[in-house]
Amino acid sequence: MRARHLTILGSTGTIGHNTLDVVAQHPQNFQVVALTANTDVDALEKQCLQWQPEYAAMSNEDSAQQLYEKLKCHGLATQVLAGVAGLQQVASLEQIDTVVAGIVGAAGLLPSLAAAAAGKRILLANKEALVMSGQLFMETARRNGAVLLPVDSEHNAIFQCLPQDGSGHSLGKSDSVNKILLTASGGPFRTLPLAHFDDITPEQAVRHPNWVMGQKISVDSATMMNKGLEVIEAHWLFDVPHDLIEVVIHPQSVIHSMVSYTDGSVLAQLGNPDMRTPIAYCLAWPERMSSGVEPLDVFDVATLEFEKPDVQRYPCLQLCYQAIAMGGSASILLNAANETAVDAFLNQKIRFTAIADTIESVFNEISTTEVKSLDDILAVDRSAREVARDFINRV
Repeated sequence: MRARHLTILGSTGTIGHNTLDVVAQHPQNFQVVALTANTDVDALEKQCLQWQPEYAAMSNEDSAQQLYEKLKCHGLATQVLAGVAGLQQVASLEQIDTVVAGIVGAAGLLPSLAAAAAGKRILLANKEALVMSGQLFMETARRNGAVLLPVDSEHNAIFQCLPQDGSGHSLGKSDSVNKILLTASGGPFRTLPLAHFDDITPEQAVRHPNWVMGQKISVDSATMMNKGLEVIEAHWLFDVPHDLIEVVIHPQSVIHSMVSYTDGSVLAQLGNPDMRTPIAYCLAWPERMSSGVEPLDVFDVATLEFEKPDVQRYPCLQLCYQAIAMGGSASILLNAANETAVDAFLNQKIRFTAIADTIESVFNEISTTEVKSLDDILAVDRSAREVARDFINRV
């Protein structure tokens, strides 16, 4: 494979760390041009010392100044940028061809969209970019020749199992595809009695049984909001109606997703639960390369279980399907309310069960509208967060 020049958005997070781990195994194939973080100055400093990128960007301006001073002391020539403008700049640099979009939440929308507008090869791990701006994002990518490769293990599995066109792109909207089966672990509370849900603590919620992830995405997994967002993402990525995307709880997290075909075949992608597998697949696509992940031993797995999601246990999943059916700005309202509620839960301001209540309150108070531009999206996002904060304060 030819050498690729990378910008890694969110390099100090889980996706960023795993990407750099894979890249380190193939130094001849990759050059790290830019790294970015939010506020973790020490972590980004260490990465800059190791990788010596041309650019480093921090979304927090005070943190960027601190990083600048630290790198200056080391005599590093890395140029430090700050704020959203800095993130957008490194996502669209002329000398890069690949952008790893690993920033969690709505903060990842603008730099990911900048990469799409610049026609980059985008390794998309930021599902909120499509949840908030699905049609706009996909149209921007198509218009500018950007290539979207899904990093989420489930979407990566679907990508591998769907039929391909002549250029290797997946065809979700195909007469041969019957259904997409999106697997979910069920999170840490799959068997916890519902009567105990009000007592769930943030420490318990971030302890995922199978995956090592950041706090926000771990809470989303516990509520299965994460899976609902993935349904919305799959709808846009693969151009598949939401009623053809079924969530299946699979506690072992060995089958990462499946595609059911009209001839009765079901294709599945299996592997140990390690993000380096889908990252390596996307970095090397359409080829393959080693990821550093231990091969799956099917004899060790022995048993594979499947369950239907319990609506009472996972109300956030139903709210996601509701948002798709509502259309317009509904998924923006959903995402903004959820991010606000999860932050409040992690800071012990609301109970675990109030996350879904917050989203429902936003749906009840704000009517959905048609969104045609980025400004429309950001305005809806701001309004939803304000209503969510008001509800949380009342709770």
